[in-house]
Amino acid sequence: MIQDIRSVTRTGLAAAMLAVLAGCGQGNQNAGPSAPQEFPVITLAPRDAEIYFDYPATVRGQQNVDIRPKIDGYISQIFVDEGAKVKKGQLLFRISNPIYEQEVITAQASVKRAETAVNTAQMKVTKTEPLVKKGIISEFDLQTAHLELEARQAELAQARAALRNASTNLGYTTIYSPAAGVIGALPYKAGSLVSSTAEQPLTVLSDISNVHVYFSFSEKQFLDLVDHTGNRSVEEALKQLPPVQLVLANGNVYGEKGIIETTGGQINSGTGAISMRALFSNKAGIIRSGSSATVRISQPVKNALIVPAKATYEVQGKKFVVKIDSTGTAHSVEINVNALPAGDSFIVKSGLTTGDRIVSEDVGAIKDGDKIKPKSIVTATAAR
Repeated sequence: MIQDIRSVTRTGLAAAMLAVLAGCGQGNQNAGPSAPQEFPVITLAPRDAEIYFDYPATVRGQQNVDIRPKIDGYISQIFVDEGAKVKKGQLLFRISNPIYEQEVITAQASVKRAETAVNTAQMKVTKTEPLVKKGIISEFDLQTAHLELEARQAELAQARAALRNASTNLGYTTIYSPAAGVIGALPYKAGSLVSSTAEQPLTVLSDISNVHVYFSFSEKQFLDLVDHTGNRSVEEALKQLPPVQLVLANGNVYGEKGIIETTGGQINSGTGAISMRALFSNKAGIIRSGSSATVRISQPVKNALIVPAKATYEVQGKKFVVKIDSTGTAHSVEINVNALPAGDSFIVKSGLTTGDRIVSEDVGAIKDGDKIKPKSIVTATAAR
C-alpha cells in the first residue's frame, strides 16, 4: 500500500515538472528576438584642424649679468632693493676701503714731485743751451742736461700712470649698473666683507624686457623640422615656423607669442635631444628669469578625420571606437590618434577612413557583433 502511494507521488511530481518546462518553452517561442537598441552615429568626413606639441622649457633673461666687486672691502651702502628695476649707469653699491683712497693721495703727491723734477731739469737745459753756444761750457754738459730732463719726464709719466691706476681702483668702490634690468637677490648686506674672488656675486642683473626660452627637440623632430619641405637650411626652416606659445607655470597661456630663434650646434649623445631657443617679448615684466614654463608649438592639419573623445574607449593603453557596417553590426576598431588642443576630440592617424560610421557616445554599452539601430546619422562640423 505504502509503495503504491510513493509511486503515485513520483508520477505526479514528474508530470508537474514537465508541465512547467512545456510552459516555459512555449513562452520563449512567443517572445521572439529582441529589437536592436538605438545609438547616435556620426559619419566621418575630412576637415581642417590644428594640433599642438608641448615641450618643457626654462626661462632666462635676455641678459643676465653677475654684479661682482673688483676690489676687496666692506659694503658701505646699497642703493637698490631686490626686484627693483634699474637703468643703465644707475648707482648700485658703494664699497669702503681706505687703502684705495690713500693710494690716490700718494699717487697725486708723486705726480707733483715728478712735475717739479721735470721743471727743474727743464730749467737746467734752458740755462745750459746759451752757455754752450757761447763756448763757456762743453756740448757734453748740454747732452747731460737733456738726458736728465728725459729721465724726469719718464718719472712723471710713471707717476701719472700710477695715479690713473689708483683712481681706477678707487672708482671700483662705487658699482654702477652695466645695463637696464631687474635686480636679483642681495645676499650681502651693508657692512659685509666682499671680495673679488668670492663665489657668490653681489647680485644678478637680469634684462627681462625680452626673455629667452630654452627647450629641446628629439633628433627625429629636428630632422622633420629641417627636411619638411625639401632641401633648405636650418635658418630658413626656423623662419618658416609659425609663432609659438608659452604656457606659464600656473597653466595660463602667455599673451604674447614668440619666435624660435636658433638651435644648438650638436645633439646630446645621452638624451638624443637638441636644444632650441625661442624669444618672447616681456615688456610688462611678467616672466622672470629662472622660471619654468612650457613651449607650445601648433601645427595645422589639412583634411583630418576628427572623432569625439566620448566616442572612444581604451583597453590596455590602446584606443578603440565602435564602427558600424552597412548591416548595422558593431565592430570594435583600434585607432591611432593625436589629441586636439581642446581635449574633447582626436585626430585619427590610422584605423578609420572617410565615410566610416562610428557610434558617438555610450560605446561602453555595445559589444562587438551587436546589432544596433542608428539614432541619427550626422556629419560633424569642421574642427578649429
